[in-house]
Amino acid sequence: MSESRAALRYAKAILDMAKENNALDAVEKDMRSIAATISDSKELKDVLANPVVSGTMKKNALLEIFKGSHSITEGTINMLVDNKRLAMLNEVALKYIILNEQLKGKDVAYVTTAVPLDAAMEKKILKKVAELTGNEVTIESKVDESIIGGFILRVGDLQYDASVSNKLSNLKREFSNSL
Repeated sequence: MSESRAALRYAKAILDMAKENNALDAVEKDMRSIAATISDSKELKDVLANPVVSGTMKKNALLEIFKGSHSITEGTINMLVDNKRLAMLNEVALKYIILNEQLKGKDVAYVTTAVPLDAAMEKKILKKVAELTGNEVTIESKVDESIIGGFILRVGDLQYDASVSNKLSNLKREFSNSL
């Protein structure tokens, strides 16, 4: 089973549990915090992916970092440690956010660009994504200079990569295959 499908299953289970406990928004707040923290910290990503660091140490560090989180969130961390799936915590958090937004009749469009989006461009993206999905859309934008130019747009499980770095990679792959 791919990591993405496994993350989606965990996210659905967490969503169901949060729904039963009337904690959808509290858990979403925690998941947004987890996703932002892991995305912004290369060191944390490395520790979570490092097989040498014990699961207990990872769990204790995460529970300390996210102290005050909802019990469902803490249970998620414990479950992922027990199942040796802690490396996918960020993906589980992102999938949960997407599922919860869809439950509210909204979609989240994640846009990664090399430079910050201006208001006019953000408006165009919102309009186009709303047309395509038929749902109300909010934008989460992120700046990543490594994509050189262009953008990467992700809505739900769909991703459109129009970055310069992706195009260069494709050209490199085509060139090396033709030799």
